[in-house]
Amino acid sequence: MLVLAIVSVTGIVSIQIYWFSKAFDLRDKQFNQTVNIALRNVADQIFAYNGNIIPLDNPVEQLSSNYFVVMVNGDIDANFLETLLINEFRARELAVVFDYGIFNCVDEKMVYGNSVSLDQNKKPKQTETDLPIWEDNDYYFGVMFPNKQNTLLSQMSIWIFSSTVLLVVVSFFAYALYIILRQRKFTETQKQFINNMTHEFRTPISTIQLSSNVLKDPGIGNDANRLNIYANIIKEESEKLLHQVENILQAAIIEDKKLRLKLVPVNVHEVIKYVVKGYDIPDNEIEINLALRATNPVISADKVHFTNLIKNLVDNAIKYSRECPCVTINTKNNDKGIGIEIKDNGIGISREHQKKIFRKFYRVPTGNLHDVKGFGLGLNYVRNIARKHGGSITLESEPGKGTTFSLNFSVCHES
Repeated sequence: MLVLAIVSVTGIVSIQIYWFSKAFDLRDKQFNQTVNIALRNVADQIFAYNGNIIPLDNPVEQLSSNYFVVMVNGDIDANFLETLLINEFRARELAVVFDYGIFNCVDEKMVYGNSVSLDQNKKPKQTETDLPIWEDNDYYFGVMFPNKQNTLLSQMSIWIFSSTVLLVVVSFFAYALYIILRQRKFTETQKQFINNMTHEFRTPISTIQLSSNVLKDPGIGNDANRLNIYANIIKEESEKLLHQVENILQAAIIEDKKLRLKLVPVNVHEVIKYVVKGYDIPDNEIEINLALRATNPVISADKVHFTNLIKNLVDNAIKYSRECPCVTINTKNNDKGIGIEIKDNGIGISREHQKKIFRKFYRVPTGNLHDVKGFGLGLNYVRNIARKHGGSITLESEPGKGTTFSLNFSVCHES
């Protein structure tokens, strides 16, 4: 249905353009014919005025769309010529501006010229002095219409009006189409988000439910070790659920622009070390290398949100590594303040998805696979928090060769 509407509107616009072009061409031909007739009459009167025989061949020749020449091969009285041109053009309602010139065929140059503006309410512009008479058999005159196109367009007011109305209608249609497509895209994104959320919540809820059923066993009270294991499972899965809910709430707060940052001096190195410490677990096959070279690592930031920002990037670096995750975090001072690089050896991001990766709810398509968890909120949250801190974030990535996220923030200078 949508395609049919687009094709229909495109067809209507194409037809309007076609007929407008045809109407303009018709006006152009009518103008040329009218001018040709007027100039032929002017030439005949000059021949009669000079006592010459009126030739059978048409002395008028059109050299371009707005330039005509007339061969008279006789004396030309410039004053008489101008009067004839004015009378002929006015008789045919050609209220135009025209330039005319008298040319010497021998010397191949213009010997006289003038510009005349015809207006039904005004007298034509003329020179105040007597115009010269050219007595020679090697003269012709030319007439040019510099505003021909504007004149033709002014005669097509009904076509211009109908085209304008059509343009307005098409503009409204295009806007409505944009809204429809945007709403459709939003609906699809919302559907994907609900599917992801259902998948993400189902596993911890099922685990909690299973552990709760085990704890209902009257005999489990006699096995303290087993009791502790299932209690820890419930605690861990509850924390995962709480973390997911907090991510959704944080995204909603940022979207509504209600987020208020509590800015305090924050040492970037301390935050990075704190985040990395959370992954320092025995038997954890995660390698995190630090190269904290910034000499001034203090920025003005909301410590909670800035910590979440770093944690989200490190989490992503680990989640999207198919082999043993290896993450490198670098810092250094630059002309912008402090730069932070978080580099991984993960699967990478193709160029077509790099510009979309920071969009809300966007996730790189993986078909029906759910090997990587998330709602598509993490990087959107990271970018928004970076911007709210006056910073920036960019990425460099290549499929199969990992990804590097680069952050830049202004540092606090000692007073």
